[in-house]
Amino acid sequence: MGNAALSAPLRPLALPRLDPNRKRIERIGNMALVVVPDDFPMIFSDTQPHETLKRCAEVQTYTQKASSPEELIQRLKGAQVAINIRAYSKFTEPLLRACPVLKMISVLGIGTDNIDLPAASRMGIKITNTPGYSAIAVAEHALALMLAAARKIPQHQQELKAGRWTRISMIQLHGKTLGIIGFGSIGRQMASLGKGIGMEVLAWTFHPDRERASQAGIEFLPLKELLSRSDVISIHIRASEKTRHLLDQEAFERVKPSCILINTARASVVDTQALIAALRAGRLAAAGLDVYDQEPLTSDDPLLSLANVVLSPHNSGMTPEAIQRGNEMVVENVVAFLEGRLINEVKA
Repeated sequence: MGNAALSAPLRPLALPRLDPNRKRIERIGNMALVVVPDDFPMIFSDTQPHETLKRCAEVQTYTQKASSPEELIQRLKGAQVAINIRAYSKFTEPLLRACPVLKMISVLGIGTDNIDLPAASRMGIKITNTPGYSAIAVAEHALALMLAAARKIPQHQQELKAGRWTRISMIQLHGKTLGIIGFGSIGRQMASLGKGIGMEVLAWTFHPDRERASQAGIEFLPLKELLSRSDVISIHIRASEKTRHLLDQEAFERVKPSCILINTARASVVDTQALIAALRAGRLAAAGLDVYDQEPLTSDDPLLSLANVVLSPHNSGMTPEAIQRGNEMVVENVVAFLEGRLINEVKA
């Protein structure tokens, strides 16, 4: 998806006309049962896409977090389709086996690391997501974290609130090198923002392409070279077994001590203990984080005690525009499935 597509104006969600001659999944009564088990905090209920869905299917929506896997299973009982709003809901193999009529999970978001994809594939359960829906919002948030870390905004604010006029040394980003890990819709948007403030942009991806690099005005590099050359590293890659602890102790030994790390993707991409050690030892200048191994953070989490870390509560995509588009897409995926079509499929 190019930048023009990402910045297109939001459009109303049209209700497709369901063709009765198309193959559909088995119904309960006249309509399929769609369950939204995890709309907490609430972003989907009582929206226009929610109302659209209720004209296509029987919809049950839960606006409190399930207290246990057993309660989640109970909520999903009898559902042919689940809309997964929150990553705290874990669709494990035992859960999937306990939901024998479940045929599709429509994920609001890009990451699907809370779903056992191989198990879903074996059981014939289709998985979809909403690629690109929050690309602008997340990239802007990553830029904000980068600027806040570089200009040490939290430290300056803390000093001023304490009654001290302290001017702390800062980092200028114009002319510096931004290294982007992952080059999907968010990575491309981040590249555009980085170039907009005068940064040289490098990127690493599993699938580098010379034409994509030329279109974006960036350079693809091997990961080790990107780590050693970048002044800022921003992570925009999906969580998977291949990306787990992609940035570990060895990776942090390659970066410049003046480097800033930004992570708005998934915590599992970074070895958090190695990150904390690098920040404490001065092998990494600062970090801006929106994702964590445990969410919400506990009051004794060591990240909270580090002055060179800027934190936000996993809310990088929580703008009205992104939420609206995500709600639209998650319903579009369900309606297409009810019609016998499959869009935005995620494969194991």
